[in-house]
Amino acid sequence: MMNKFKLKRFCQKDKSEMKVKRLRQTIILACEETAERIYLTSKNKRNTPERLVLKKYSPKLRRRVIFKEVK
Repeated sequence: MMNKFKLKRFCQKDKSEMKVKRLRQTIILACEETAERIYLTSKNKRNTPERLVLKKYSPKLRRRVIFKEVK
């Protein structure tokens, strides 16, 4: 069993550990034709710094169209 002093030291985090740089960024995908924004996804900023372009299904058009990243 840990005493209270050891437990406090164990639970405290270093400030450098708390400032973690997040590499994955949440992005919104918008349709080129209808401008609807219905898809959320994440990407790694280090691996793909350019804007993401994906083919996804559009319920309005009832077919697959190009969706581009919107910030």
